[in-house]
Amino acid sequence: MNAPYIPPARLNIAMLGTRGVPAAYGGFETAVEEIGARLVAAGHEVTVYCRNADSTIKQHRGMSLVHLPAVRMKVGETLSHTALSVAHLARGTHPDIAFVFNAANAPFVPWLRSLGIPTAVHVDGLEWKRAKWQGMGRRYYRLVEKLAVQWADALIADAQGIADYYDRTFGAPTELLTYGTRVLEDLPSDRIEGLGLSSKHYHLVVARFEPENHVDVIVDAYHRSNARRPLVVVGSAPYSAAYTQRIRAVADSDSRIRLLGGVYDQVQLDQLYAHALTYVHGHSVGGTNPSLLRAMGGGTSVLAYDIEFNREVLGDEAGFFNSALALSHQFDAVESEPERHLALGRRLQRRAQNLYDWDAVSRGYEDLGLRLASGYTIRAASPLRTPRPAHSIPRLP
Repeated sequence: MNAPYIPPARLNIAMLGTRGVPAAYGGFETAVEEIGARLVAAGHEVTVYCRNADSTIKQHRGMSLVHLPAVRMKVGETLSHTALSVAHLARGTHPDIAFVFNAANAPFVPWLRSLGIPTAVHVDGLEWKRAKWQGMGRRYYRLVEKLAVQWADALIADAQGIADYYDRTFGAPTELLTYGTRVLEDLPSDRIEGLGLSSKHYHLVVARFEPENHVDVIVDAYHRSNARRPLVVVGSAPYSAAYTQRIRAVADSDSRIRLLGGVYDQVQLDQLYAHALTYVHGHSVGGTNPSLLRAMGGGTSVLAYDIEFNREVLGDEAGFFNSALALSHQFDAVESEPERHLALGRRLQRRAQNLYDWDAVSRGYEDLGLRLASGYTIRAASPLRTPRPAHSIPRLP
């Protein structure tokens, strides 16, 4: 009879499927950085697979970084990089567990499991609803949801709405692990002053230029409004030239609208969030959005597209819109009563502090990792390893 598998006192964890760290692009990357750094502080080893620009960085906040190339195209970038990441794992020392981000990477889970690596997949939002995925792309995303359910040892959802979707559609259990945020208080304003802005005297949008993020609706709404404070738009879209051009055409006709493009200076970006009078959030696909949480952590009032995910995060402390006309009226209302929105921003900051804490999120990832290393799996088949209670393994404080 085989002896029961005893998990190590310190887990060796691989995190793959994202652009990697240091985080400079999106929510997955921020999550990997914040969670990975805390897991390292708790005594675990963390390796992050990266496809970002600076391949000279080998360590970041205690995490080991492996830089691998990717095919620079919409369809193949994520998949090509994840394939190379798993191949690298197969040649090297096998980690105890793997956290794979993005359900698109589900086809690589059987490869990981064949190497004896228990794997959790962070399924993200409902990618098949995004306008950029049509035809084969949309069918692929519908398929990989099913494959993640069939092949992963655990599924991670970042919002209750996503967890409900997987339960309703597939009868599959998920781990509800949201994102966290930092509380930004008493930030200087020198980096926004360099842009010609002053604290609480502008509106802010931070989003990729994609139809489901409604940047065009926001810009159109502002153009219709009588607002005097400028609208500052941060973001771009490498694969959506026509959509970007529509936004730019409106901005070019209105001197109040400022398109900054991508802002990768995180200090400057923090100041932009924290000193805005309102953050306008048009995202309509996905779960808990890190950009929204960042604005809340900055104590900024929010006007958000009216969907269940945004209401779940914001509660009753925000304004909601579902059309350019409705948002246009809200811009005018904000500027007529700015003090009310300063107070709303403070309430949202307290909500973020109470509900979206990176330490608590990281403890959830650690607990899941310990269970996976002990043999836990949602798969109907027998687990990879004989389960053993993991109570003796150190945990995050």
